[in-house]
Amino acid sequence: MRARLLLTFLTVLVASSFAAASASAATPAATVWLCKPGLTSNPCTSSAKTTLIKPNGSKVAQPLKAQAKQPIDCFYVYPTVSQQMTGNANLEITSAETGVALAQASRFSSKCRVYAPMYRQLTLAALFGRASGTPDREIGYNDVKAAWNEYLAKYNKGRGVVLIGHSQGTGVLTRLAAAEIDPKPAVRRKLVSALMIGGGVTVPKGKDVGGSFKKIPACRKSNQTACVIAYNTFSQQPPADTNFGRTTKAGEEVLCVNPAGLRRGATGKAQVLIPTSQLAFGGTPLAPTPWVAMNDLYTTKCISAGGASWLQANDIGSASDKRVRFGAPLGQTWGLHIVDVNIVLGNLLELVDHQSAAWRKL
Repeated sequence: MRARLLLTFLTVLVASSFAAASASAATPAATVWLCKPGLTSNPCTSSAKTTLIKPNGSKVAQPLKAQAKQPIDCFYVYPTVSQQMTGNANLEITSAETGVALAQASRFSSKCRVYAPMYRQLTLAALFGRASGTPDREIGYNDVKAAWNEYLAKYNKGRGVVLIGHSQGTGVLTRLAAAEIDPKPAVRRKLVSALMIGGGVTVPKGKDVGGSFKKIPACRKSNQTACVIAYNTFSQQPPADTNFGRTTKAGEEVLCVNPAGLRRGATGKAQVLIPTSQLAFGGTPLAPTPWVAMNDLYTTKCISAGGASWLQANDIGSASDKRVRFGAPLGQTWGLHIVDVNIVLGNLLELVDHQSAAWRKL
C-alpha cells in the first residue's frame, strides 16, 4: 500500500488575498533577522546530509559536496506560520519560523548568503478569523520593505540577489518587487531571479510579462536573469473555489513557470528534497540524515484549463513503488500548497546555480 505523506508544518498556509495592502500605515520595526550571515543561531545554514530513497525502498547516502563560497545573496520571506492569537505576529523567533526556514531556505545556503527578516505577518488565527484585534496587512509589508532597504544599504555591496518567497511571503515579495525593483533599473540589475512560489503573480493571458510586473518577465531559459519563477502546485485541476491558480483580474492569468522545464508546455522530472523531520511514517524516521531525496516519483508541467493555471504534479511511481506520496491534507482547494517548494527543491537549486553563473558574466 502506498504511504501518504504527513507533514509537521501543516500550518504553512495563507490565502492569496492577503497579498493586498490595507489603507492604514504602520511604522516598520527595527529589523530582526531570522537568517543572516554571522548569526550564532541560523536555521538557514543547517546540515545538508541527504539520503536518496529509491523506488524499492532502499536508501543510499548522497555524497556531501563541499560548500563553495557563495557568490550571490538570497532574500527569503517565509509563509504564514505564526500560531500567535493576535492578528499580526510579533517579532519573536519561534520553532515555527526556524522550521520553515530550514525546510524552504536552508539548502540555498550552498548557493547564496541567505538573508531572511522576521516580519509581523498575518497569523494563522487571522487567516481563520479567530484573531484578537484587527489584522493589518500593511504592518508586515513595511517590516519586509525596511529589511530590504537595510540589506541593500549595509550588506549587498553590488552582489546579485535571488528573491525567495512562499505563500504570504510571496505576496509580500511580489508587492515589494513591483514597487522597489521592477521600475528601478539600477536595482533590477541586481536581480538574479525571483522565486515567487505559491502566490498570485499575474500576467496577461498567454504572455510572459505584464500584470504584476512591467519589466520582470517569466524565466524561460536556465541562463536567463532578472526573471521570475512562479507556480502553484496541484495534483488535479484546481476547483472553482481554490485559493491559488486563479485570478479575477480581467485579461490576466496566474503565472506558472515549471522549475523542471522552463519552456512553455515542457514536462520535467521533479527532484523532491524535504527534511526527514517533516516526514512521518509509523513514527519511524525514514532516514538517518536530516534530508530525504526522491527522484523519478513525479513529473511536473504547467497547465491552463477551466480558468485556472497551475503546476500539475503527476505521480509516475509504479504500483510497487514504496516511497511516500504527497497528499492534500488541507483539501483540494489548497492542492499541494504545503510542499510547493520541496517537491521541486532540487530543480530550484540547479536553476539558481545556472542563473548565478549567468548573472556573474553580465
